[in-house]
Amino acid sequence: MITQNRNMNQSINFIAIDDNFMDQLTLIELAKPYSFLVNKGTFNNVEEGLIAIQTIQPDLVFFDIEMHGLSGVELLKRTKQLVPIAIFVTSHPEFALEGFELSAFDYILKPLTEERFETTINRLQDYWQMKHKAAIYDVLIEKESIVIKEGYNQIKLPLHEIIYLEAMQDYTKIVTTKKNYLTLKTLSAFLNQLAPEMFQRIHRSFAVASKKITQVQKNKLICGGVELPIGKTYKHIINPLN
Repeated sequence: MITQNRNMNQSINFIAIDDNFMDQLTLIELAKPYSFLVNKGTFNNVEEGLIAIQTIQPDLVFFDIEMHGLSGVELLKRTKQLVPIAIFVTSHPEFALEGFELSAFDYILKPLTEERFETTINRLQDYWQMKHKAAIYDVLIEKESIVIKEGYNQIKLPLHEIIYLEAMQDYTKIVTTKKNYLTLKTLSAFLNQLAPEMFQRIHRSFAVASKKITQVQKNKLICGGVELPIGKTYKHIINPLN
């Protein structure tokens, strides 16, 4: 699990749409320690949730999937332009692929735990801070380097300096030992342009530099001193140590 302590000045207004009252309470309680998460309401049916999205215009929506009338996936399809960040919290793993195809930020399986929620919020903090406080960089991928356009300047970043790439909706965070960059390019688009032997997809949200993997365990690995999760569908294709 990636855990970091940060100060967060920019608040994130959220709502939750879930027809299970106990699941609503669990999410609200888990969100309380994060002062930057501002609860703007919880709603137990799709109709109320739709009106809340349109009127409150929250930064973040936690969606349940199996609800009476319309599913959370269908609701997001209808409101995608109004929802900057969508996180599914559900008992149904079979909808994960469709959720990620809608650019959901994360997909959390119930029962919701403190550890899993913390992992999501840590990633959310990174994404929100970089999106609002740092530049969104243009990027050009070359054979052995990435050219990052920072205003009128260009930074040539050798590929061997990259530890891992992290998907953040329509963006990709490039993590190096010196600095992180948020680029307007999806992780899949990144990987399509990179040599497959250099980076391995280990999770829907992460791809790592193969030569920086130092340890592989059942559900996680160590890459450049950072612990990252291994997704179930990627376990069989990971080449442990290159």
